[in-house]
Amino acid sequence: MAATIVQYLGTGRRKNAVARVFLRPGKGDIRVNDRPFEEYFPDPSTRVTVKQALLAAEVADKFDILILADGGGVNGQAGAARLGIARALVEFNLELRPKLKKLGYLTRDPRKHERKKYGQKGARKRFQFSKR
Repeated sequence: MAATIVQYLGTGRRKNAVARVFLRPGKGDIRVNDRPFEEYFPDPSTRVTVKQALLAAEVADKFDILILADGGGVNGQAGAARLGIARALVEFNLELRPKLKKLGYLTRDPRKHERKKYGQKGARKRFQFSKR
């Protein structure tokens, strides 16, 4: 008989980033794409973003977290990781849902990158108008 690993899964998305989060009982170690958390997110603001749901639920030192992040940029991946962690925490304990929902950690940010339009300099910016 194989030993089963107790883990809670959550998937988060933001912009073009997707983060699959695995919460396993442990001592608070966080790894992102098999790299240390501080190395993957060197900016303190992105680290705070990722840890927000854990700190709100007061379980930061009870779980080891494995995050598999893909696509997008660093900020998008941090937001996706936060949503994934929040969803995994709700899977762990349904009583955390109202608190996380109230703080907005269970809401997917719908804002996406807007594509560049033809005849323009960017998505919204136009070329300078010349009368003569």
